[in-house]
Amino acid sequence: MSEIQRPGALYQQVAAAIREAILSGEFAPDSLLPSEAQLMARYGVSRPTVRNAIAALRAEGLIDVRHGKGSFVRSSGQPVLTIERRISRTTEGKFVMPNGDVWDEAEEPSTYRTHTTKGTGRLLQLGEEEALFGCDRLLIDPSTGTRAMHRTLIPFEVAEAVTLLGKEPCKPPAAIYWVLTQAGHKLSWTETVRAHMPPPDERTALRLPDATPILHVARVAHGADDRPLFLEELRVGADRAELAYQITADRQPARRRPA
Repeated sequence: MSEIQRPGALYQQVAAAIREAILSGEFAPDSLLPSEAQLMARYGVSRPTVRNAIAALRAEGLIDVRHGKGSFVRSSGQPVLTIERRISRTTEGKFVMPNGDVWDEAEEPSTYRTHTTKGTGRLLQLGEEEALFGCDRLLIDPSTGTRAMHRTLIPFEVAEAVTLLGKEPCKPPAAIYWVLTQAGHKLSWTETVRAHMPPPDERTALRLPDATPILHVARVAHGADDRPLFLEELRVGADRAELAYQITADRQPARRRPA
């Protein structure tokens, strides 16, 4: 039995002892933790203390509680899916997404009318409550089971100027890029990535374990004068996927030599 003799709340002491066992490798990644009764005997504490300790480690993301199976140590391995964030073009000028053929649609896409929020308005350089066409997709990678939430948002002003987008705003991103270039736009892109804890509906849709953050990727397609035309958002569990980028050096204008 490992007696707990440290200062602090008893459950925090037990959580610290289990954490040390995980980080030292005694409890290996993906392994089942000892049962509540075994942990009670090991640390000489009550069942509520063990449960509070497990809850604390679960909130930290060290433990995944699987209903009916027990508490498991989270994996420390590499993500199961690498998402390439490049954009390529064919010889015919059409756009190709590196992961475009990876995802299956878990359900029918949903097309709707919506408005900018503070966040989407900032990305699209629009005020709040500006009209948008939205399209939501729930995607699944058939080889790993990884789920992703995908959303496209097109300002009404852009859709009205490009007739085909107004008629079919739920096209895949590569098809939207093609339509925009056919309408005369020369595109460039910016992308931001942030991590945050998902609200309950996103956690359920993505089937995430407790205390798992998501990667929220926002890609904006820009036209002339850097004007935002189209916003694409992707949400995926940070425990399942990583993002990969191809980086090239920009050319800087030549400096003029003094006369």
